[in-house]
Amino acid sequence: MNESYWESRWQHAETRWDLHAVSPPLAAYIDQIPDSNRHLRILIPGCGNGYEAIYLLQKGFTQVTMLDIAPTAVEQLRKRLDAEVPEWQGSLRLVCGDFFEQEGPYDLILEQTFFCALSPTLRRDYALKMNELLAPGGKLAGLLFNVHFEGGPPFGGKKEEYAHLFEAGFHIHTMEPCYNSAAPRAGSELFFIAEKR
Repeated sequence: MNESYWESRWQHAETRWDLHAVSPPLAAYIDQIPDSNRHLRILIPGCGNGYEAIYLLQKGFTQVTMLDIAPTAVEQLRKRLDAEVPEWQGSLRLVCGDFFEQEGPYDLILEQTFFCALSPTLRRDYALKMNELLAPGGKLAGLLFNVHFEGGPPFGGKKEEYAHLFEAGFHIHTMEPCYNSAAPRAGSELFFIAEKR
């Protein structure tokens, strides 16, 4: 599941994970961020079609970074941004690259179907890299699948596994079943907020 794998998925429009809209739990989380924090440095890895990015821009956030390993995903998002948020370039940075090669710091990282796209063998590296990318007191927030899948991606898991994974580098504020998931994912998601230790 390297760059060529994901590039092929995008070129052949094999994007079944796409909700075609901002994820309701992430929209609700973004909505509760105070206006005074509109300059938070925010990263969304595995940016896909960028619904959350567009939502952030519409809400007035000014330092958003979108990252994807697939050039086609990045180019398609660039075109959507040009069409829907023409002034985006002053507030959003689009990066085509490998998550594990990125540098921070960020105040907030939003997790939306990136973790589940990675091989489970990379989960410890994911947790370490997230911790490295965050500024002191920075937060990692978003959604994790609370169900196991056959094969993958996506790769699922359970709350206990995730709690153990993050406990060394993060203080977990919440990790609970999601009450406001998009309909196709109802009953299968956990919403979590973890603060860098």
